[in-house]
Amino acid sequence: MNFSLRLVVALSLMLPLAAKAQLQEWFLLDPQRDGVYGAAVQRAYQELLKDKTGQTVVVAVLDGGTDITHEDLKSVLWRNSGEQEGNGLDDDRNGYVDDVHGWNFIGGKNGSVQYDQMELTRLYKMMLDRYGTQGPPPSDPNHAEYLRLRFAYEQKVAETEKEYQLYSGLYRNMKLLQELVGTQDPPLDQLLNLDTLPDSLTATVFLLSGILDEETSFLSLYEALGEYVKHLETGRQYHYNLNFDPRPLVGDNYLDASERYYGNADVAGPDATHGTHVAGIIAADRTNQTGTMGVADNVRIMVLRCVPDGDERDKDVANSIRYAVDHGARIINMSFGKSYSFNKQVVDNAVRYAMQKDVLIVHGAGNDHLNTDKTSVYPNPYFADGGKATNFINVGASTPDGKPADFSNYGKKTVDVFAPGVNIYSTVPENKYRSLQGTSMAAPVVAGTAALIRSYYPQLTAEQIRKILIKSVTKMKGKAPLPGSGKRVRWKRLCVSAGIVNAYQALLLAERFSRNSR
Repeated sequence: MNFSLRLVVALSLMLPLAAKAQLQEWFLLDPQRDGVYGAAVQRAYQELLKDKTGQTVVVAVLDGGTDITHEDLKSVLWRNSGEQEGNGLDDDRNGYVDDVHGWNFIGGKNGSVQYDQMELTRLYKMMLDRYGTQGPPPSDPNHAEYLRLRFAYEQKVAETEKEYQLYSGLYRNMKLLQELVGTQDPPLDQLLNLDTLPDSLTATVFLLSGILDEETSFLSLYEALGEYVKHLETGRQYHYNLNFDPRPLVGDNYLDASERYYGNADVAGPDATHGTHVAGIIAADRTNQTGTMGVADNVRIMVLRCVPDGDERDKDVANSIRYAVDHGARIINMSFGKSYSFNKQVVDNAVRYAMQKDVLIVHGAGNDHLNTDKTSVYPNPYFADGGKATNFINVGASTPDGKPADFSNYGKKTVDVFAPGVNIYSTVPENKYRSLQGTSMAAPVVAGTAALIRSYYPQLTAEQIRKILIKSVTKMKGKAPLPGSGKRVRWKRLCVSAGIVNAYQALLLAERFSRNSR
């Protein structure tokens, strides 16, 4: 891949977007009525729900933390009625002190985890601790796994370092260009017509000439690049650092997967951007004339913090699922994933528990433009000991013009539906709003739609709602660009439903399901 294209691909995942803004709430619009491939939420309210009253539905957001003071979220938070805020007591005797709005499974007495290693790093470190740098002998059953982990780890370290050197250098050069021109946002023609340009910056100006246009300004590119360089620095310092271990801060026995009562009540954590954005997509207050609107009314958001900057740990995910189920959540949103699993069984058991209790799990498929029919992403609905969860829906990300997002994972068998996931405007901490993108944003569009169905048709089961969401999509005809390659393929190769979630059609189908079940 050439230098310019690699940069564009890298920045396609960066936040905020450098591309031009779409309609702020396009994801709520209707393909037929509004000419944009949103989830038809506004049409559903205007034509199907205007004279109806729904029941309150608790949606658990398993994420990196949520700002519970946000102006657009504070009115839609779940509250543990048995707990008294801030008294340092476990009033309801559920094992969690002051869990008023949820719980933080990656916190402890002395603070909360912000960064963690990738699961690959943790697994490789365990091998090194057990066998040393030489690894197990060829006769050992773990020999092949050791070699696989070592190769993958060393490859990731090398890729991260190469990208860091590349993009940090470009970032520094763009800073020098700002200083040379004397403005933060120099237009391209000014850069191209500089009378004196140091040789060291010539290549940078040439590169920018192929990127900057009416949609992408120098400043937006510079800011996005700065975010990406920061991400790469985090990878070098924490994600792929074999010697970094934040777990003592939590204070649990990490290897004891049965342990459930650890953590703290800080549901925001050190950086609540991602979780706040996800919560706002689901349920930002639709009545306060402030900021933005979420997909679903009649929702209460339960906050469960289990995702650091790095890979989440299976034990924390499993405990978050169980907490959500035990405390009344009817839908669980999981906008996270990873390529390796340390203890898949403990997560499988929690998913089974949610399935037994009729709780729907909505999961973002991932942002690595992978075919998940061939490459596993965790968590997933396929149990290690056989069988598949019937309460689990996997979501890819789509664009306003009805295409799969170039970053989105896909799978004819393993991704169920696509949903709006590009340039999604929602809440972020400190009463602010921002457009982000990813399957992390697509999943809560589906979770919100599921909450609408559960609210207005409470008799329907999680399995029925999953079927409704798949059957009621906006069917996409013809071919679409395959994420990551651009090759034209039929939509049926991208996901089970061959379409994009549609709340209007889902509610119509839910009505028919409801009548048939009476």
